[in-house]
Amino acid sequence: MRSTSTHSQQRLLCKEVLSFIRFLFVPPFGSRMEIRMDEINNCCDDGAEKYKLGNIIRGLHGAFSKKFMACGMAVGLDEVTLMHGWIMGYLYHNQGKAVYQKTIESDFNIRRSTVTTILQLMEKKGYIKRSAVEGDARLKQISLTEQGRATAIKTKAMIDGMESSILEGIAPDKLEIFYEVAQKLMTNMER
Repeated sequence: MRSTSTHSQQRLLCKEVLSFIRFLFVPPFGSRMEIRMDEINNCCDDGAEKYKLGNIIRGLHGAFSKKFMACGMAVGLDEVTLMHGWIMGYLYHNQGKAVYQKTIESDFNIRRSTVTTILQLMEKKGYIKRSAVEGDARLKQISLTEQGRATAIKTKAMIDGMESSILEGIAPDKLEIFYEVAQKLMTNMER
């Protein structure tokens, strides 16, 4: 049986996470859009069975994706998908290191077939190139092209601005709690 204190703490944390989610729905031009949070808000009703972590995570993912696409379009990055942006950022920060498809599969926790499709599209758009590795023709090292580097830099600047607007009004101590809880959730899901 859950103690009242623990239940109250969970409700408070849930409300903090929900307020964080609401910030994700602020469009790039400053006006707030109306959102339906009925399903997610139900997690804060009385009773532990009403907590719907999956709804919150799905809401965060969907809202972040929408925000990313809206901000990207505002700065002329219409062609860059969320995953392309993450991968270009990853390649940009790992320049000079050997990065292979398997590295991306592992570090992003996505299936081989998905990574293959993403990388083929990124190569077709001119963001990356795949180079054969000496000694193993099957192994291809992935690196950014000049266009990919320029797009990664522009995407990073856009993401920095987007994150600033998302985090506006959230106290650093509340954000630290969010990060701690998110890390614990990731650890628990990896078991």
